[in-house]
Amino acid sequence: MTADDTDARVARMERVHSLVADDLLNYFARRVDPVEDAAELLADTLLVAWRRIDRLPADDERCRMWMFVTARGVLANWRRGRKRRFALASSLREQLLVSSGDRGSDDDSYAADVRRAIRSLPQNQRELVVLVHWDGFSIVDAAAVLGIRESTARGRYQRATTRLRDDLSTLKRPPRDVDMPSPTHR
Repeated sequence: MTADDTDARVARMERVHSLVADDLLNYFARRVDPVEDAAELLADTLLVAWRRIDRLPADDERCRMWMFVTARGVLANWRRGRKRRFALASSLREQLLVSSGDRGSDDDSYAADVRRAIRSLPQNQRELVVLVHWDGFSIVDAAAVLGIRESTARGRYQRATTRLRDDLSTLKRPPRDVDMPSPTHR
């Protein structure tokens, strides 16, 4: 592609933008919530136009219609994606509620206390504990996931478990059959 071809494409896209951008932004703003998503949808539509610039009709009115048809397709894709994301998030929320044990028993109360204690750890310690105890990684593998040295991971893990032991020792009822599994060392 020559510089003249590129200049012609850029000029054509600028013309398309000036022809339809405001109308398309309003089109999206009337159809989406939150309204701020309208700007992203406009950008996606203009990106499709840029990729297919050779297919855009030369006539302004036909080009405007082409852009609105494209905008309608972009909006439909956005809605389908949003629906899938909400369905997935809802399913994950249900799984988390079931696995977290939020059912009101004493064991569930203790589990909630453990989760709170883990959330109170500094981020780098919390992530390590979660990788080891909930995701099943060894300390060595968790160190690799986090991109830190094994010795650093072991030190953080030791500080985290000491703090958790101290925090959880003040609870009125220790866990019945719950022991923190030993991390696998390799």
